[in-house]
Amino acid sequence: MIDPRRLRILRAVADHRTVTAAAAALYLTPSAVSQQLAALEQETGHALLTRSGRGVRLTAAGEILLGHTHEVLAQLERAEAELAAYAGGSAGEVTVAAFATGIAEVLAPAISRLALEHPGIRLRVRDAEGDQSLPMLLDGEADVALAVEYRGGPGADDARLSVLPLYAEPFDAVLPSGHPLADLPAVALADLSDADWVGQYPGNPCHDVTLLACELAGFQPRFAHSSDDFRAVTALVGAGAGVALVPRSALRGMDLKEVRVRPVIGPAATRRVFAATRRGAESHPLIAPVLAALSREAERVPAH
Repeated sequence: MIDPRRLRILRAVADHRTVTAAAAALYLTPSAVSQQLAALEQETGHALLTRSGRGVRLTAAGEILLGHTHEVLAQLERAEAELAAYAGGSAGEVTVAAFATGIAEVLAPAISRLALEHPGIRLRVRDAEGDQSLPMLLDGEADVALAVEYRGGPGADDARLSVLPLYAEPFDAVLPSGHPLADLPAVALADLSDADWVGQYPGNPCHDVTLLACELAGFQPRFAHSSDDFRAVTALVGAGAGVALVPRSALRGMDLKEVRVRPVIGPAATRRVFAATRRGAESHPLIAPVLAALSREAERVPAH
C-alpha cells in the first residue's frame, strides 16, 4: 500500500528539483525526505529518482507515479472538503497568497464582503509576487493563490491546480515628462526600441509581459534598471532613467507629475489574473466562499 504522505514528498521533489529545496518547503530535514523517498521506492518496487547535475529528476517510473499522485492528492482534497461540509465547515481560517495590486483590486474588498456574508471565515493574507504564490499554494503554505499568468508558470490545465480566471488589465507606457513622445495620445512600442528601460527582475511575471510585448513589436528591450516596486520604477522613469510598462491598476494613487502615462498602440501588453487552489479543494466550505467573493469583486474591476 502506497502511503499518500510520501506522494506529497515525491511531488515536492518533482516541483523543486532538489531534495534540499523540497525539504525546506515541507518543513522537513533532507534526511527525512530521503528516507521517505527510499520507503516509497520500496513500496512501489521501482527507482523513482535519478541524479541530474546538482539536483534530481524523476525516472520513467517516477513520472508515471507522479501522474497518479496528482489525481490521488486531488481526491484527498475533495474528501477533506466533503468531510468539512458534513461537519458544518462554516468557521475557520483561509490563507491567501497574493501580489500587492491584486490585494488592492479584489482581495481587500473580498475580505469586507466575507465579513458580512461569512463572518466565520477569517482570511490570512500573505503578500507574494505573482510568481511566488503558486509555489506557496502547492507547498501547502497557502489555501488560495491570487496569481498572474507568466511564461514557464503552471497553466490552466495543470493537473495540480483548479484555476478561476478573474480579470485582465493592460500595461501603459510610462515616459519621462520631457520625452519626445510624451505629448502623443498613445505610443507604439516599436518607437521605444532605442530607449533605456526600467523593468522588473527576471522571474517576475511583469518582466515576462514586457519582454513579450516588446518582442511582438520587433525588438528586445535594453533594461538599464530593475525593481519589483512599481513606485520605484515610476520614480526612476520620472528621473529620466528610462521608459517602462506598468500595469494600469498599479499607477492609481501614484504621484505622476514627473511622468507621462500613455496607452500602447499595437500588440497589447496585458496581465491575466486568476485565483487558484489545489485541485479538489475548490469545493471546500471555507474555500468556495472565498473564490466566490474574489470572482464577484473581479467583476467590479474597471473594464479596460
